[in-house]
Amino acid sequence: MKNLKAQMLNKKATDPGNKPDEIIEAIGLKTGQTIADIGSGGGYFTLRFAEITGEAGKVYAVDTNPEFLKFIKESAKEKGLNNIITILIENKLVLPEKSLDFVFMRNVTHHITDRVEYFKNLRQFLKPDGKIAIIEFKKGKIFSRHGLFGHYVDREKLIQEMKDAGYLLDREFNFLPEQHFTIYVQNSG
Repeated sequence: MKNLKAQMLNKKATDPGNKPDEIIEAIGLKTGQTIADIGSGGGYFTLRFAEITGEAGKVYAVDTNPEFLKFIKESAKEKGLNNIITILIENKLVLPEKSLDFVFMRNVTHHITDRVEYFKNLRQFLKPDGKIAIIEFKKGKIFSRHGLFGHYVDREKLIQEMKDAGYLLDREFNFLPEQHFTIYVQNSG
């Protein structure tokens, strides 16, 4: 089960400076709920979500890298977790309609070219009270990895794009040093 990149991503996610326990607590996921971890990487949060939601819940590990998804499957098997479904995105995301309590995206939105359209499309998969939790890098110093490669989305821009896609800012957390963390609900009005 060697996948050094997946292991590296998981190591970064577990770093106390990245506050994984606080992230989990802020989301408030419960037993029996369904969540899609879009951009699941090495699966650290996927596995944590699977433990929380239990056998009555479902966790969709969604990624464009088949090796990451294989790593997640193997990790889930080792932990005895049977509620993880891996989904490889090749062209278009396909999930069961009106099935998700949450969508979780960590350090992924900067890779999406047309975010407004992408998030409009996600609405079909959310339950009426479903939420989207987004953790995204803040703009770093010019010579940081985020600054050099454009791996960030400004908080204000993301909030506006989510509004344009039909969502309202529900909650915001400021405990992450390098990222902003926002949760959105669907605008039913």
